[in-house]
Parts: sequence; structure tokens; C-alpha cells
Amino acid sequence: MKTPPSALTPFLRSDAQGAVLAETMLDPTVELSFTEVARRAGVLPAVAHRELTRLIEADVLRDRREGNSRLVRANTEHPSWSLMSQIVIESYGPVPVLRALLADVSDVQESYLYGSWAARRAGEPGPPPRDLDVLVVGTASRTDLLDVSEAASAKLHIEVNIHRTSPEAWAAKTDPFLATVASRPRVQLTRAQ
Repeated sequence: MKTPPSALTPFLRSDAQGAVLAETMLDPTVELSFTEVARRAGVLPAVAHRELTRLIEADVLRDRREGNSRLVRANTEHPSWSLMSQIVIESYGPVPVLRALLADVSDVQESYLYGSWAARRAGEPGPPPRDLDVLVVGTASRTDLLDVSEAASAKLHIEVNIHRTSPEAWAAKTDPFLATVASRPRVQLTRAQ
């Protein structure tokens, strides 16, 4: 089945390719197994394998074997690495960057990207997102969430707005704002452990 090109970065083959690139290129010091890339990117292992193989063959990623695992990492020596990594961080970087930042915040039960970024990620056409909207379900402190917002904005080069709601309000979804967020495309960042 042919997949449409990415609505976030139309010159990428697919959202799967963008998600795989984001998981492998944003931190060049990290090596991940093919399985871990698939899990983090939210794609089927066969899809991750195909995309990773193409990227290794193009020398965008480097790989090595450790036992039965095949590990990959970004090839920072590729002539276009800095340009490619900038495109990846600004288009597909929000998920891994926000996921990592929110992992360090206590009292976050769930979190989601919503709004124009999530709509483009779902394939809805439109202009590039001008900001990122994040919904945090839980009782995390506003100070911690402001720190996450500022750190993410600096890393992603785009304004990040975080809206916090209680678990009870999110479960009920009687608030018109929450009902709208729930009815539109959203991308899960974290979930309760």
C-alpha cells in the first residue's frame, strides 16, 4: 500500500520515515536497536527495518551489531548531517523532545500534542504549524511545565504552549475545550506507567 508524503515535511517519503529519523538523529550520542526505534517511533518493526536499512545504505545512519541486536546512530560525518538534523528536529522533533522532557516531570499521567502539528502528523493538509500545543493530564506543577515549555521551545525553535488539566476533567470531557481536543487528531507523548 502506498502511503502519502508527510504533511509536516512534504519532501520526506512518509511520516514513518520522519518519525524514524527523529528517533535516530536528534541525539547523535545514542545508539538504539531496530526494535527500540520502532517502539519509540510508533511504527511496525518491518517498517522501521525498511526505513533504517535505507538510511544506513545512504550513510545517514551508522550501524553495528552487538550480539543479536543491530544498533544504529546518527552519522554526524555525513556532509548534510547538520542540515538534515535541523529539518528533522523542526518537523518531527516535537515527539521525542517533549517525551524526554516530560519524563522528568512528576505527576504527569498522560500528555498529548494536539492542534495544527497533530493535524499535519495525521495527514491533514495546511500551513506549517506556528506553535505546538501540548495537553498534560495530571497535577504537575505549573513551574515544572513552564520549564518544559521553555526548554522545548529553545530546542525546537517554535513556541510550545502547555495546557494542564485534571485527570477527572479529561475523563469527563464535559469542558468544550477538552471535548474538542479529544475529537481532533492528537499524538500521545506519555502515558501513566
